[in-house]
Amino acid sequence: QVQLVESGGGLVQPGGSLRLSCAASGRTFSTYIMGWFRQAPGKEREFVAAIRWNSGITSYADSVKGRFAISRDNAKNTLYLQMISLKPEDTAVYYCAAATQITITTANRESRYDNWGQGTQVTVSS
Repeated sequence: QVQLVESGGGLVQPGGSLRLSCAASGRTFSTYIMGWFRQAPGKEREFVAAIRWNSGITSYADSVKGRFAISRDNAKNTLYLQMISLKPEDTAVYYCAAATQITITTANRESRYDNWGQGTQVTVSS
């Protein structure tokens, strides 16, 4: 059974940086696509970024391109989301997710993910 545990959220000032982590266990993730999604108060959950675990190919939402970077550490079975130049509109609960039956081009589709973490809060405020 896949388990995903996020960490690294917190309060940061506009323009600041954070790195989120997602510890993955229960499977060999080499054939998976791993994604980050976020949900702001009163809004639907939205795609942020995704990575194909074995190749490292990535995909990003337009709103975070150039500011966020998704990566993974094979040895630690951990997914990361490095966030810089944070804006108040980045405030949300951030979730990591895992999927097997998708491609990187369809990785923005929330419904295609099979496993989800519990989320970590990111608040960008002065």
